[in-house]
Amino acid sequence: MSPVNPARFWHGRERYTVFDNHYGNGARVAALIEAWRSDPERPARLHIVALTDGLLPGVHRIPQSEAGVTLDLVSAPLDAALAQLAARIDFVQLHGLRGPNTGFARALARLAAVDARLAFDWLEAEQVAALMAQGFVFEGGTARFASRKPRPLLPPVPARQAVVIGAGLAGCAAAERLCARGWEVTLVERYPEPARGASGNLAGIFMPLLSKDDNIPTRLTRAAYLYALRYWDSLGGIGRAIEGAACGVLQLARDEQHAAASRAIAAAGHYPPEFAEWLEAERASTLLGLPAPEGAWLFRQGGWARPGSVCEAMLAACGTRLTRRFGAGIVRLQRSGDEWAVLDGAGGTIARAATVILAGGAGATRLAQAARLPLSTLRGQVTHLPAATLPQLPFVLCREAYLTPAAGGIACAGATYDLDTDPRLRAASQEENLERLRALVSQPDAGRAAPLAGRVGFRSVAPDRLPLVGALPDFEAAGSTERLRDVPRHPGLYGLLGYASRGLIWAPLCAELLVSRLENAPLPLEMNLVDALDPARFVLRARRSGRNLPTSAADLAHK
Repeated sequence: MSPVNPARFWHGRERYTVFDNHYGNGARVAALIEAWRSDPERPARLHIVALTDGLLPGVHRIPQSEAGVTLDLVSAPLDAALAQLAARIDFVQLHGLRGPNTGFARALARLAAVDARLAFDWLEAEQVAALMAQGFVFEGGTARFASRKPRPLLPPVPARQAVVIGAGLAGCAAAERLCARGWEVTLVERYPEPARGASGNLAGIFMPLLSKDDNIPTRLTRAAYLYALRYWDSLGGIGRAIEGAACGVLQLARDEQHAAASRAIAAAGHYPPEFAEWLEAERASTLLGLPAPEGAWLFRQGGWARPGSVCEAMLAACGTRLTRRFGAGIVRLQRSGDEWAVLDGAGGTIARAATVILAGGAGATRLAQAARLPLSTLRGQVTHLPAATLPQLPFVLCREAYLTPAAGGIACAGATYDLDTDPRLRAASQEENLERLRALVSQPDAGRAAPLAGRVGFRSVAPDRLPLVGALPDFEAAGSTERLRDVPRHPGLYGLLGYASRGLIWAPLCAELLVSRLENAPLPLEMNLVDALDPARFVLRARRSGRNLPTSAADLAHK
């Protein structure tokens, strides 16, 4: 531990955030959590952000057994981590900062709360001078942030009552994350039960995304995937509390060009084998028991889960803080004073709250306040096949399509990407799924004569294929805004939308991100990734491209 114990300064605080630049073996963090646990005057919430080099790059939010403790492990150099961190820090612990680096001082001052304390085991004279220039006053072996520069005001935390519209993966995750923070939540669902929309499929697959340049979609998907794995474990685990199997996913290379790009990614050595391992054709074929002529990626921690069972586990975790208003039909929103009223088709009030979260997937743009969001609706038909008509798989198998191992005698194959809104099963979509399935398993007769069975769902998809997470923009008031933070928003209205085909992994992290923002807590992602999910990004993109803003989602879908 540092000679100065952060617990000396947290009494009387509702929330306390500690930053440690060296996680090491975790002993300091463990001791800090124990000190918090044993202190009757502890703050309600302790948030620890610690730097480490033992994980994949990015922010890793690690669920804790105590609801009041949050741990973020950040795999990045100090300067880069501070530049992208979204937090207000109350106590800083610096270790081993020997050398000429002083660039961290300005970033640290940007994040420091009023009267934040700084403890250290060593600082160079140049580093002390840099910190003093930023407003830190040194007192013996510690320092205090005493800058007179005004701190940006954090928005007030709203009354911890919210309405969530939509009880699929997005809405159930939002409800659980809110309830875990002490919010009272009313969950409004069109249908009589949860997971009836796109979340109603028998199986969804979970796996990361790879790219040679580790671009923003790759980083976001990796963060969501890794958080989802930890989050599901906290709910009881895949294959236990949640129906499914962490059996691994084998992604076949599409062709030799794809295989060559994959080899280059593997050769860079960024991924440990438990996360992603490239297999050449012979080894991939041996593991699969079927031809894998161009090789494949093996994602050992991947697998499949029934989305409905994930929803059930999340709702069960909400406890008594959750009120269900299911079977509500099509609803609309009306602003009334400082609150939103959720109204049914006859104009009756279903629920009221100052905070409303739209998580209704493809149906969200029926609401006037979300009608201009650039979300398209894509039809997806999944084919259900008797296990006896297919080879037995040790993994989920995917390429342009996917095939799950059989569960309950049924395997799932699909899914189509159609531009129409026909909810019925159709033979043409079944044949499309079967053709891609046969190419996957290299068996021209696989699934032949199978009955027309499956399910149709509708995905909500943004133009950049990334979710929309955050306060919804007011398109009518957008004017000539050029910065995200200046885009006018509908007060108290938020979105968790556009999860496309990755709702299983997007739902937990996106809900955690939104609730962290509502609570003014440190965010579980780097700021450039947070901005990449902001619903207002489309206001700025339309402005910069010179295009008119869409008047409805349908306008964009047809462009």
